Amino acid sequence: MARLLDRLRDPSEKTLGLLLLTPAFVLLLLIVVYPIGKLLYNSFFDLRLSGAGGARFVGLENYALVLTDKDFWNATRNTVLITLITVPGALVVGLGLALLANLPFQRYRLPMWPVRLALLLPWALPLSFAGLIFAWFFHTEYGVVNDVLRRLGRSEQTMWLLSPSWAFAAICLTIIWKTSSFMALILLAGLQMIPKSLYEAAEVDGAGRWQQFWQITVPMLMPSIIVALIFRTITALQTFDIPYTMTKGGPGNSTETLAMLIHKTTIDYLDVGYGSTLAVCMFALSLVVTGFYIRRIGRSAS
Repeated sequence: MARLLDRLRDPSEKTLGLLLLTPAFVLLLLIVVYPIGKLLYNSFFDLRLSGAGGARFVGLENYALVLTDKDFWNATRNTVLITLITVPGALVVGLGLALLANLPFQRYRLPMWPVRLALLLPWALPLSFAGLIFAWFFHTEYGVVNDVLRRLGRSEQTMWLLSPSWAFAAICLTIIWKTSSFMALILLAGLQMIPKSLYEAAEVDGAGRWQQFWQITVPMLMPSIIVALIFRTITALQTFDIPYTMTKGGPGNSTETLAMLIHKTTIDYLDVGYGSTLAVCMFALSLVVTGFYIRRIGRSAS
């Protein structure tokens, strides 16, 4: 005991590191490990808050039910489609905004605040607020989009949020607008880390702007692109706020995501057991995607 107290009074570098990391480990146990463990535990039970009975152990029955659940596969398909559409879209738009914000505005005596506002405003808006704004934009009768199309000579009104395909497109456009600024901020930080001497040397060698972009900017920016893709993909797989506020999963369940199905199962139907199983499936999907990106980072580093 006295020896342990002596080590704590005058800790070594290893002991000091462990002491400093202990609060972080405890915090991770409380907010990450315990909730995930509780989620896995509940997924093996038939736990319905609407019934009078308690939890009943069912083993893998909930997981077998998932495999035959049409709502689960529909929500998973919508979630994957939203991810495949919005993540590359936000990357392209974000890269364009980052390149624009990285221009030497001071050299040309131009104000930089409009570009900074374009980067910060969408990112600062709450997700539900952005969904409500674009739900008004795409409203069939008094929406801005149909009003602009009408002024351009289109007489027929497009039922944006009442048609499955148009509603899905409207949701994807909203998500791209909302998340591209986040991608731009990460990519802008990466752009500012690229040495200017590389571009100067390329100009001396006769390389054009397009060649500089593909031979210097993209390779040097790849670590930032991978980091941005990881964060954006994980949040895309958990998409809830914007589709919920714009369509609530409709028409029908054509725009329902996996997170919305989990919310409906646990909050509306009070089926905690099956909702936990759906959440475990979404967690597994996120792990698979994250593992793919981590392997990609490892290959790039080697």
